[in-house]
Amino acid sequence: MRHEQIGGLTTRIVGGTDRRGSGRGPVVILLHGFGAPGDDLVPLWEALAAPTGTRFLFPEGRLTVPYGPGRAWWMIDLDRLQRDQAVGRERDLSREIPPGLPEARGQIAALLEDVERKMGADPRRVVLGGFSQGAMLSCDVALRTARPLAGLVMMSGTLLSKDEWVPLMSKRRGLKVLQSHGGADPLLPLSLAEQLRTLLTQAGLSVEWVPFKGGHEIPPIVLAKLGQFLNEVLAG
Repeated sequence: MRHEQIGGLTTRIVGGTDRRGSGRGPVVILLHGFGAPGDDLVPLWEALAAPTGTRFLFPEGRLTVPYGPGRAWWMIDLDRLQRDQAVGRERDLSREIPPGLPEARGQIAALLEDVERKMGADPRRVVLGGFSQGAMLSCDVALRTARPLAGLVMMSGTLLSKDEWVPLMSKRRGLKVLQSHGGADPLLPLSLAEQLRTLLTQAGLSVEWVPFKGGHEIPPIVLAKLGQFLNEVLAG
């Protein structure tokens, strides 16, 4: 593994021809969730049956959360989260544009540009995705960038910025999407993930939906489906 500044973000790079991201293989970019350390998703790459030579990038959010060593793409209202959980209120973020989302979007857009310019990646062989907050950011970037992508991965994400996202979705008609969500997710309800899936499908995106019995997590069934998905969209 090596560390490099890509698009201004500290990024861990693995895979490729030497386990340190060398070569000209396809690229998979996975964004971590809120409060996670920048390296929490790195071990996934060895569990994924991706095409030989695939390079994996794990960028680190620039923001530090107010507790521990965790990172974030934008801050969330932790007091509100605790109040909602205390009374069992479903968190519906679908109409919200989180403060800091536009800045985070710009960071990932710059990263995608550097992946093409500095790493020689063909944007048609780049998969963008993430977990939780990283999944939401990946979706936001994919809907707004003009760059071609091989696929979009959203693990335990939710619908944000609905009034802005929905008009953009048809521009991504045909994009292959892997979306997973736990039926007992205590942080981001399954119903909002299902609504996002429906909206994307209606707009013409090709969504593979992977529900599972579990919470806010990445279980083995999702890793297996993700490996299959990467082989499908990055083949050749």
